[in-house]
Amino acid sequence: MQRLAPALLGRLARARPWAPVPRRGAAAGASSDEEQFVFLEYEPELSEAAAAAPRRDRDQDRDRGRGQGRQRREWAPVGRPDPSVPPSGVSCSGCGAELQCRDGAAPGFVPAEKYRSLCEGPAGAEGLRAAVCQRCWLLAHQGRALRLELPPEQHRRVLSAALRRPPRHGRGPLLLYLLDLLELPDPVLPQLPGLLGPDVPVAGLLVVGNKVDLLPADAPGHLGRLRQRVAAACARAGLRGAPLVDVRLVSAKTGFGLEGLVSRLQRSWKCAGDVYLLGATNSGKSTLFNSLLLSDYCKSRAPDIIDRATVSPWPGTTLNLLKFPIINPTCDRIFRRQERLKEEATKTEDQLSSEEKKYLNHLKKQGYLVGRVGRTFQQKKSSPVVDFDPDMLSYSIDEDPKHSPGQREERKEFTHNELKDARWCFDTPGIIKENCVLNLLTEKEVKLVLPTVAIVPRTFILKPGMVLFLAALGRVDYLQGEKPAWFSVVASNLLPVHIATLSNADAIYEKHAGQELLKVPMGGEERMKKFPPLVPQDITLKGIGTSEAVADIKLSSAGWVAVTAHAEEELLLRAYTPKGTALVVREPPLLPYISAIRGSRIAGTAAYRTKKPPSLVENLKATGKR
Repeated sequence: MQRLAPALLGRLARARPWAPVPRRGAAAGASSDEEQFVFLEYEPELSEAAAAAPRRDRDQDRDRGRGQGRQRREWAPVGRPDPSVPPSGVSCSGCGAELQCRDGAAPGFVPAEKYRSLCEGPAGAEGLRAAVCQRCWLLAHQGRALRLELPPEQHRRVLSAALRRPPRHGRGPLLLYLLDLLELPDPVLPQLPGLLGPDVPVAGLLVVGNKVDLLPADAPGHLGRLRQRVAAACARAGLRGAPLVDVRLVSAKTGFGLEGLVSRLQRSWKCAGDVYLLGATNSGKSTLFNSLLLSDYCKSRAPDIIDRATVSPWPGTTLNLLKFPIINPTCDRIFRRQERLKEEATKTEDQLSSEEKKYLNHLKKQGYLVGRVGRTFQQKKSSPVVDFDPDMLSYSIDEDPKHSPGQREERKEFTHNELKDARWCFDTPGIIKENCVLNLLTEKEVKLVLPTVAIVPRTFILKPGMVLFLAALGRVDYLQGEKPAWFSVVASNLLPVHIATLSNADAIYEKHAGQELLKVPMGGEERMKKFPPLVPQDITLKGIGTSEAVADIKLSSAGWVAVTAHAEEELLLRAYTPKGTALVVREPPLLPYISAIRGSRIAGTAAYRTKKPPSLVENLKATGKR
């Protein structure tokens, strides 16, 4: 296949927006047996200014950038600290850390000049209440991750101390454990019984599988199968029966399942006290916290008073407790809420306003499953648009976070009567995942690896002696077998998949790891010197049929490869992940019929054309047009 001109590639991408285009010899010196499969529509385009610049200048900039990658890119604090100023006693509204100007490397740092200006006036340190620390500001406005001297065990200490508080209202807390469906088996879930211990009087445990919007429906009933997988993971972790009260599937970003979750939480009002959101880093706790803040679960005035939690793809964003007051679900409120839900469920998409349609179309681009989340207990607004903005809750992968609205000049406050008997919903620091590939990556690499829009599966048919690379973060070798087998990649659409032969696979990795061909890690030879080598693990599988995968090979948090083979066909595979990260063979697979989501075979290659299933909207009457 001849190399296509850039203009022709652009036309192909527009004509077949979900078809991967194979590239042979995409990099200088690449073998003719190499195939790289990427999504052209996801490749970043040059800005007008960059396109107008001479190619020589861009090449020089690129060459200067190579070799500068580090295992962790660290941004230094900006502004001067003042060790003489005592801590404020006021928490950052974005991450929960105590605001201070004593130490620039510690959580909650605010430059001394800014700190003093906020504290001026009769309110003193209370003037900091509307402020966020420098770390949250950089995450929200520039997408930069400021590294802190925060020991991993501090997250556990904060969480453990919070759970061991005396019960409020005579009832123990309700724990809402958020589990990333893409991370099953969840590495933190087995630690939960030990974290609680016998001295924590828990009223109940509600396990919520998040990010269901990112996974396509491989066959009818896929949500039921996903829920069974989560329930089985809970049983293996020792959470069978009490205090486990329910298992739910939601998308904290697109709103799918959130109205049902709110109703379930309200039914727990009489038997539980405060509610704590628990889970591993990057599971979406802060996004869910923000979503619940804009729902019927919190007091009606809370969204005007409580600031949104800082959300970013960087692990460990939340450093301390954040909270909002839960509304008392009285009989009258429950009735009014049910009436609203019934009325909204009778609407069709054609009956929505143009602004609501635009809003739903935006959500459909984010995920496969979308939910309409409204509010019953609020003052009437002139705009009919649902007060639920996904861009404020979770940032897009290809753009900087949106600038949040400025604070009001006169900040509203709760009254004494509103808070004296309040129950609270707490967002807690994420529990650090050990043996996770994300711990080895820079912030730019994390943004490429973590999917934030609907995953489009990529399926390949490989013969023995062929190799599949998922960027430079994972590799699967098909060593022995009688027949070809299907390998379906479920990972971020931004990560390239590269097909090669076993004879030249090592040379490809040695030459292109750290370069554009394999994309992640990025930074050239200097970056790869500090990146751990790939470590192999042999896997033996027996196929169960050409329509159903036998297992998933999970390459840490980079994604997984579902293997489908002929019935009774024995396969010998060898999978690789970076040293110190976890490689898991998941049986049964999470999406067993994932290989069926594919188009026709691309002639002369191992790839099938990709196909994106349609998005579905919850709480909206179907019109028959799908």
